[in-house]
Amino acid sequence: MTSSRSAAEIRANLDHPVIDVDGHILEFFPVFLDFLKQVAGADMVSRFSTRLKSSDDAGWYATTPAQRRRRRIARPPFFSNPTRHTMDRATAMLPGLLRERLDELGLDFTIVYPTLGFYLVAEEDDEVRPAVCRAYNIMVADMFGPHADRITPAACIPMNTPKEAMEELDHAVNQLGLKVAMIQSLVRRPVLSAHSSEPAGVWIDPLGLDSEYDYDPFWAKCMELRIAPTAHALSMGYGTRRSVSNYMYNQIGHFAEAGEAFAKALFFGGVTRRFPDLNFGVLEGGIGWACGLLLGLVSCWEKRNGEAVTLYDPAAIDREALSELFDRFGGDGFRGRLKRSVDQPTELPGYAAWCIDPTMVEGRASEADLALLDDFAACGISRAEDILDRFVKPLYFGCEADDPMTAVAFSAQGMPFGAQLKPVFGSDIGHWDVPDMKNVLAEAHELRDDGLISQNDFRAFTFENPIRLHAGTNLDFFKGTVIEEDVDAFLAEEDETGVAAA
Repeated sequence: MTSSRSAAEIRANLDHPVIDVDGHILEFFPVFLDFLKQVAGADMVSRFSTRLKSSDDAGWYATTPAQRRRRRIARPPFFSNPTRHTMDRATAMLPGLLRERLDELGLDFTIVYPTLGFYLVAEEDDEVRPAVCRAYNIMVADMFGPHADRITPAACIPMNTPKEAMEELDHAVNQLGLKVAMIQSLVRRPVLSAHSSEPAGVWIDPLGLDSEYDYDPFWAKCMELRIAPTAHALSMGYGTRRSVSNYMYNQIGHFAEAGEAFAKALFFGGVTRRFPDLNFGVLEGGIGWACGLLLGLVSCWEKRNGEAVTLYDPAAIDREALSELFDRFGGDGFRGRLKRSVDQPTELPGYAAWCIDPTMVEGRASEADLALLDDFAACGISRAEDILDRFVKPLYFGCEADDPMTAVAFSAQGMPFGAQLKPVFGSDIGHWDVPDMKNVLAEAHELRDDGLISQNDFRAFTFENPIRLHAGTNLDFFKGTVIEEDVDAFLAEEDETGVAAA
């Protein structure tokens, strides 16, 4: 039950500012089109508007149930923004009003992300996508510029190619003065048919592993520009999230699924090893999945690292002993069959042969083969504790106010090596998750009221971890803001105690 205290009252009793790392704006479409026209001309406005009308989100409502099933159009959001509270709706649209209400909401500083922008970075037309992202970034720089001491907007960074991403990031930072980047962390790409030039389907590129492109130049550009990239990707409509009738089936957990795919790619692709000083934010998916992923990484490394995986080499099987066991315990179906199988080997290669008959593989695997079997090779891990540097240290996880799983991150019980993951507070104001903006801070503080976390944990959640995420990459991130002195004091304290800001 939400506290009876107002957000302002809760904030007044805290000894630290509250930093919201993930609020949202609701773009007023006519204004966005004005900026798009300035950037790319009237023809692009018409082209973009036409594409929106033909999108699956719009198409679901324009088709019959039978057509939806035939095309497997995933049901999109509906009633997705606040409307009951007119003031909240306006607050999400008007930067000046948001700034005026921040004290009422108990927020000292907020980073706002797009709503329309989710679709802009995922636009598949290679000419439309850069134009609409550029227009969006110019628009938010203009709208939020006068309020930079308390609000900063995230730039939309399309990631279809590293070149495209670097160009827009450079423009957003060096030309527009933006300092937060929302990257498109999952890119839809065509699967080419073996018998036709037509695509046979799509696959999802999580950028860090098995990508068509080398994204290291982009991560290096983030380091150069002092940007901690933040992933805020949709996975609705992907994989099993394609219910044609039920939006909630598609929606629940989709940010977590997208975040897990991206985080695993950064880890297994060696990105966090090659860029140890770059922080990453994975937003709005909570942290429960990340705790499970950390446990899985440690457990699987212990069983399937480059050395341990050789324990499963079928060449080590004692054929004579196995044959004897077949004869003694297998009954008529197995008795004598092992020798006959060896005499008449299967035509199936590799893993399939091992499954059918582990004696089919002659000799031990070569060193080159074993290198291919080490799924952790790119991570540069020599002991399980190294996973803390590759996963726990660089990643920050956006948690909404009403998510009780946030408390799990602060408990070392059951976590490998007593690790604590780093949740960061995201209000999600502007979306249906927040029916009343005034209740957000009270919902977050319920974790403290209910004894699930300590006051120090709440401070880390709403103040310290947000600073570490962004100031850990850019020490000047909070310069010129109303919380500059508080941030400087915290960073100085961390420096004195030897705790790295990142």
